[in-house]
Amino acid sequence: MSYIEESLSDGEAVRTIFQLHWFAKVPMYCWIVLGIPTLGITWLVAIYEYFRLRSIEQGVTNKRVILKKGIISRHTEEMKLTSIETVEIEQSIWGRMFGYGTIKLTGRGISDVTFKNIDDPMAVKREIESVSNPIA
Repeated sequence: MSYIEESLSDGEAVRTIFQLHWFAKVPMYCWIVLGIPTLGITWLVAIYEYFRLRSIEQGVTNKRVILKKGIISRHTEEMKLTSIETVEIEQSIWGRMFGYGTIKLTGRGISDVTFKNIDDPMAVKREIESVSNPIA
């Protein structure tokens, strides 16, 4: 069971799980290819990168947005939907061409939640805004 599902409170339901874009896996593939001339030494880095990417969970429920990282330890960033003030998209030229980017949520106080290498950032932005600002 995922962290997001484990951490649900009463009356809370998962709306969407955000996927990483395939571009986020490019460094791992580079380490795999570099393992050939280095006799497999860089495959250790590739294995670490694989587990690091697998440990990232990001999504939105009907009450909050959640970002969880960590292979052995756990680091979470959560923000209640009622606390969200802005949803920003950052996309490089490559991000625009290949459809990935960074979503930065700014909330009340000093907290920010940043989803990096998100697949289809416009759809993620729309999903967060539709959950946080439902039309009555």
